[in-house]
Amino acid sequence: MQTEADVIIVGAGLAGLVAAAELADAGRRVLLVDQEPEQNLGGQAYWSFGGLFLVDSPEQRRLGIQDSYDLALEDWMGTAGFDRPEDKWPRQWAEAYVAFAAGEKRSWLYQQGLRFFPVVGWAERGGYGAIGHGNSVPRFHVTWGTGPGVLAPFEHRVREAVKRGLITLKFRHRVNELTLTNGTVDGIQGDILEPSTVQRGEKSSRVVLEDFTFKAQAVVITSGGIGANHDLVRQNWPQRLGVPPKFMISGVPDHVDGRMLAITEAAGGNLINRDRMWHYTEGIQNYAPIWSRHGIRILPGPSSLWFDARGNRLPGPLYPGFDTLGTLQHIRQTGYDHTWFVLTQKIIRHEFALSGSEQNPDLTGKNWKMTLGRAVGKGAPAPVEAFKQKGVDFVVKDNLPDLVQGMNDLVGEPLIDLASLEHQIVARDRQIMNPYCKDGQITAINGARHYIGDRLIRTARPHRILAPAFGPLIAVRLHILTRKTLGGLETDLSGRVLGSNGQPIAGLYAAGEAAGFGGGGMHGYRALEGTFLGGCIFSGRTAGRAAAQAVR
Repeated sequence: MQTEADVIIVGAGLAGLVAAAELADAGRRVLLVDQEPEQNLGGQAYWSFGGLFLVDSPEQRRLGIQDSYDLALEDWMGTAGFDRPEDKWPRQWAEAYVAFAAGEKRSWLYQQGLRFFPVVGWAERGGYGAIGHGNSVPRFHVTWGTGPGVLAPFEHRVREAVKRGLITLKFRHRVNELTLTNGTVDGIQGDILEPSTVQRGEKSSRVVLEDFTFKAQAVVITSGGIGANHDLVRQNWPQRLGVPPKFMISGVPDHVDGRMLAITEAAGGNLINRDRMWHYTEGIQNYAPIWSRHGIRILPGPSSLWFDARGNRLPGPLYPGFDTLGTLQHIRQTGYDHTWFVLTQKIIRHEFALSGSEQNPDLTGKNWKMTLGRAVGKGAPAPVEAFKQKGVDFVVKDNLPDLVQGMNDLVGEPLIDLASLEHQIVARDRQIMNPYCKDGQITAINGARHYIGDRLIRTARPHRILAPAFGPLIAVRLHILTRKTLGGLETDLSGRVLGSNGQPIAGLYAAGEAAGFGGGGMHGYRALEGTFLGGCIFSGRTAGRAAAQAVR
């Protein structure tokens, strides 16, 4: 089979949809191929919380947040820690992306119909000083409609272009090779897989029916990263983060396997920063899994006490929501794969949210009445309560001895010493008695409550963990949750894939996670959150527009 098009896009996730929409708007004929069935259109973005990194937005200003391009860029660079020769293009992509986030990003998305929840979240708060890692101010804007809401305008644009004959969708087409003629990428070859009726996110068949060959003037790679391929995650695991975990859970579906990265590298693409990756430390096992080893991330407020597997409190500033990879590095030095949150019902009611569109039916369904329950309701959000009752990683007891016994029973050995844990919690509780103290986490909690958004829906009023009035006591076993690939195919500011000689490979572009969200890793070593979806949008738009200009 051979089909002609101006541009072929490999990967029908967010970056692919954005690139396809931009190409169609320019009048180019596009072939959009994906190995998964049509019900997976939109890829990982569908399952996301829909958070977008915006700078100096109207939502921020209404909440009294003073933000700027200069402040955001300083935060980004302090977080990224660029220090390699190959960071030339990632650094330039970072500067361009922050300018986009502080400039036309919101207005461009708003014109397409995106709307935002009025309370801006404060993720990755850092804690190492003004020029270190972290967001100085809240910048996490949740899309009204979560991940599906982010996808909606781009899917609409693509569907309309399909009706006009400009875009052809080819699902169940698995690419095995990029074809080249005289050094120019001019098409793809691969297998047509049998039809699949599995639900979105479920593992699909790999039975091959026949092969295919498609030709075009350019190919755009938007196939995602390696998050579901745990063997590849471990193979690329950096020594700076310690020994790879023996047990991990997956924050992405099985098809996020990294195949196209190796295929593009075989065609001459330069794959850089393989050891830069983003895995969460607050993962819990899904009691109703959709994909293999399906995990959900807890989006915590700052009040839960965080202990390692042996019951030692994590040092500052490794508090919930402050430094994801700093916490991961610390955990890998403990000799165990899991940690614990210890908290109260009051904390879980005010502070726990779960990442994912399916775990936030109020925001995903654009239901204001349900959403208001987060601020005025008496219990925790229904999905959180469901995990508390059904999740295998939750221990709920009325007193600390029973809680510790439950924690030890869950892991199958007495790793937690009751006396030691009680001493640490009692000492912390004594610090609550005054409005000032030496406990860094309590100081951070008090600081968070100066921000009205945290005070309303994300930070519980400080209280004693062991006071019965705020119970029951809750312990949550936390696992390493694989998620994002921060490195990727090296690209210039037009999204052109570069070879090992630093020169563009004619006819080849990349965007989204496959390109490290731009340049081969615009986040550097760490991310500021809300920047993955935005990176897919920005790099997909860039590559789509550049390819449209290059083909005739």
